[in-house]
Amino acid sequence: MSVSEETEYRQSAKTQWFDRKNYVYVEFCVEDSRDVDVKIEKFRLIFSCKTADDTELYNNIEVYSQVNPNDSRHKRSDRSITLFMRKVDGKKAWPRLTKEKTKHAWLVVDFDNWRDWYDDDEQMIDLEHFANMMKDLKNTGAPPAMDDLDDEPLDSVEELYFIKPDDRGFINGIPVLRVTRHGPEAIHFVQSPLEPLSKVQLKIDWERRFDHMQQHSGQHLITAIADLMFGFKTTSWELGRQRSFIELDTPSMAAEEVEALEIAVNEKIREHIPVNVRVVSVDDPEVEKVRSRDLPDDHAGPIRIIDIVGIDANMCCGTHVSNLSHLQAIKILGAEKGKKNKTNVIFLAGNRVLKYAEKSYTVEKALTSLLKNGPEEHVEAVDKLQKSAKLLQKNNLNLLRDLALLTANSFKSDPNKGKLLVLHRKDGDNEFMNIIANEVSAEVVLLFLTVGDDKGAGLFLLAGQVDAVEAIGSKVSQILDGKGAGKRGRYQGKANKMSKRPEVEALLQQYVSALDRKEE
Repeated sequence: MSVSEETEYRQSAKTQWFDRKNYVYVEFCVEDSRDVDVKIEKFRLIFSCKTADDTELYNNIEVYSQVNPNDSRHKRSDRSITLFMRKVDGKKAWPRLTKEKTKHAWLVVDFDNWRDWYDDDEQMIDLEHFANMMKDLKNTGAPPAMDDLDDEPLDSVEELYFIKPDDRGFINGIPVLRVTRHGPEAIHFVQSPLEPLSKVQLKIDWERRFDHMQQHSGQHLITAIADLMFGFKTTSWELGRQRSFIELDTPSMAAEEVEALEIAVNEKIREHIPVNVRVVSVDDPEVEKVRSRDLPDDHAGPIRIIDIVGIDANMCCGTHVSNLSHLQAIKILGAEKGKKNKTNVIFLAGNRVLKYAEKSYTVEKALTSLLKNGPEEHVEAVDKLQKSAKLLQKNNLNLLRDLALLTANSFKSDPNKGKLLVLHRKDGDNEFMNIIANEVSAEVVLLFLTVGDDKGAGLFLLAGQVDAVEAIGSKVSQILDGKGAGKRGRYQGKANKMSKRPEVEALLQQYVSALDRKEE
């Protein structure tokens, strides 16, 4: 089992995760959490918190491979607790979060962010080569950090969400892996060297570029209309891989305001309004009239202004559509509480709206087939299933406890009981074993209890006389290819090879027989 044996029966937080080359990202989906505690160990992740209704959640996960706790971070928001763990072996892809293959209802893959990075290894260039190439460039400053070639963070969780997207494509058929800006120059990192001063043919990844254009122009439009309609200023924004958000300087937005904003921006799209690009000098009086943020310290030359005619003029160096009609449509998914008393507006623009609709319909069809009802009844049906599952789990735990007591009493009342009790149950848990141990330990020299798969992974408990348990506890763990610990007459842990239980039973029988011979 990958979940702690001691707390397997406790309620777990819904968890999603995805893999990257050097980091593994985990999100515990708990809204309005409190008393959050996160412990990241070399082979284990332990999480606990309380929900708004005072429910205690606990996840104890033995992770797939070793991580570096000192280079791992976590961050709480009103929606969830996100963290990343630094892999010790960055070249090793994680096929799952847990060490064992056991499937858990509370654990899912974050497919929105999943990417099989290891398929691209042959296309990645040694970072030392990039650094050396940068040294040969004059007047460009220090070489850029290349840690985020795979969209990975450098020092904090925040950097994961604020990486600026760049163009991709080909130069003479050679893939462009990254583009960075240094002053007025654009530095392209390619898979293999190019001949200096030679003519080249450029081919851009248009699907990626056009997507960024739609999202970026969509942000400008939403920002401008939110300001015009409600006076809400934009303080930052993120162009995400699946969806984007705009941070507005307001503590909240009513549902009616969100709906009005969406209607207004889509009306502007239908009006076929041009989006013009103007280039002016830094000292041009026009600069003072446009919406802008501070220029970068290394800026040189003229200033570029994006003008949505009659709506907004904004200083910007990004890529944009030439007409609002190219946005096709904007869907505002909602408004959520952000940092520092601000609000995040989550949105999609252009082709992302179509993809979202297609994905939503696919999910709707699947749920309709599984739940045997219409889309308008899905939420109610899932709510009933969750409540039923919790009730069944509670009843199952109560039955297991009753069964454990019956098993223990049956053994104690057996006139022919021996000094050794061996018992395996496939659907038991750690509490089941401990109840039996509490009732029977004084009656035997040793008892060996196991739960889980008959041949694969499971849990084990060795209990009885203190000297006996201390003498053979570690041997039992070794035979079962497991890990465990113990004290005061109990040794328990996780086993990977339950098929070896007969060998353990033989060892215990041999030990008990040896004690009998000594007593004789």
